[in-house]
Amino acid sequence: MSTSNTKKLNVTKLVETAVLIAIVLVMGNTILGTIQTPLLSVSLVTIPVAVAAIVVGPIGGLCCGAAFGINSFVRAVMGLGGMTTILFGINPVGMFITAVVMRCLVGLLVGYIFKALKEKTHLGKISYYIGALCAPLLNTLLFMTSLCLFFYNTDYIQELASGKGAANPIMFVIILVGIQGVVEAIAGLIIGGSVSLVLDKISKNA
Repeated sequence: MSTSNTKKLNVTKLVETAVLIAIVLVMGNTILGTIQTPLLSVSLVTIPVAVAAIVVGPIGGLCCGAAFGINSFVRAVMGLGGMTTILFGINPVGMFITAVVMRCLVGLLVGYIFKALKEKTHLGKISYYIGALCAPLLNTLLFMTSLCLFFYNTDYIQELASGKGAANPIMFVIILVGIQGVVEAIAGLIIGGSVSLVLDKISKNA
């Protein structure tokens, strides 16, 4: 690839990353990015994170994951995060790791998973949908694992778990996530996979 083509590709990736970060922030601060439930919000913000990881690459996924996490953490600090605001008051460092570090890992891991699928398998278009599905699944897995690690033994979570009839962390996660986890996974699979596939084709033909 010539130097001019390389520079053009790099500029394209920077622009795509910036646009997707903007989408993450818009979705993270408006009703466009969430489906509200009584306790937690069903997040759709993993969709642009997945798109960035697939179309731009692991670093693009990392940047959008960081934007997602930092925005979530700031909302918790400002008292806009519901449950996360309460958890921030209990353990700010634990909340930062849960909200920010884990979201960064989501974007980074999805990028590498998709890259491996494309290079080492013959799944073709299916790899886009598998990669997109990994984003909400990893987000739920990493977020809830960190939440249990830092907060499960706190009075707040123990009271919540007791009220839900959860006898252990695994049951707590299953009950708490429930249907919202399924909705996030389906939305990520269909929307994230389709958008990533289309944008990747456009990007390569640009």
